[in-house]
Amino acid sequence: MAKLYFYYAAMNAGKSSTLLQAAFNYNERDMRTSLWTAALDDRPGFGAISSRIGLASDAHRFEEATDIAARVLEEHDEKPVHCVLVDEAQFLTRDQVWQLARLADEEGIPVVCYGLRTDFQGNLFPGAAALLGIADNLVELKAMCHCGRKATMNLRVDAHGKAVGEGEQTEIGGNDRYVALCRKHFVRALEG
Repeated sequence: MAKLYFYYAAMNAGKSSTLLQAAFNYNERDMRTSLWTAALDDRPGFGAISSRIGLASDAHRFEEATDIAARVLEEHDEKPVHCVLVDEAQFLTRDQVWQLARLADEEGIPVVCYGLRTDFQGNLFPGAAALLGIADNLVELKAMCHCGRKATMNLRVDAHGKAVGEGEQTEIGGNDRYVALCRKHFVRALEG
């Protein structure tokens, strides 16, 4: 029975490298995957899933209006898709999460989503909230705070490394804009 999975973590936990390893494992067994990532990332490598350790792969890009299920089924009609892998799943809409659930439930295609649980203010992203609500399996990947504790928060920083507590929920960036911290150090940084 196919399932909808959500692998979530703070920044720098290896979500993208885990996704790319899963894709490699399927492809090594001549099983086809459909890779997806958010279209809003315009940094170098736009349209690709890439990890900090150097792994990368091209991917389909989704926007708010993208009917992911319809696109996957078009691929599936040409040649069977054995698994759908979604990076940056926090940017999915609630409707898209339900589309992915239907792929698992009605089409028998496993769907594995990877993303952040919360934003830089500790609030759930819409895609993450929907996945936490309906995914069959929830898996927390571990990121590390500088103190050695599990990092669960994503601190946004400015160009000088100073904590940012206000702004739009989504601002694209990597290690230059975000730091994974435990809750204790996240709160201290914002109060500092």
